[in-house]
Amino acid sequence: MSAEASKALAADLAGMIQFADRGIVSKTVHDSPALKLVLFCFEPGQMLSEHSAPFEAVIHVLEGNAEVKLGGEVHDARPGALYVMPAGLQHAIRAKERFVFLLTMTRGRPNVTGP
Repeated sequence: MSAEASKALAADLAGMIQFADRGIVSKTVHDSPALKLVLFCFEPGQMLSEHSAPFEAVIHVLEGNAEVKLGGEVHDARPGALYVMPAGLQHAIRAKERFVFLLTMTRGRPNVTGP
């Protein structure tokens, strides 16, 4: 495990929010062998096309409104909403207004030794 991954993290997510007219802004907040946290910021109309990931992931909506498609189900995502996605689930996002969320991705269980 890297020295950075073994340290505690205190982050000001609101201070990290940034938007771009011609693209989605994504900022890695934390990256370790077992866990990755990425802050995403979308302008209205921006989208992530349907895709899947080989690991579990969680979307935690912080600001704005978007259409979040999980499998065949469409959700009206607003601040405070939380979506847990199993590995392999097809999903997509389309921002209806400025939209900010924290994506948490697992990468499997870390190797832990000890009692």
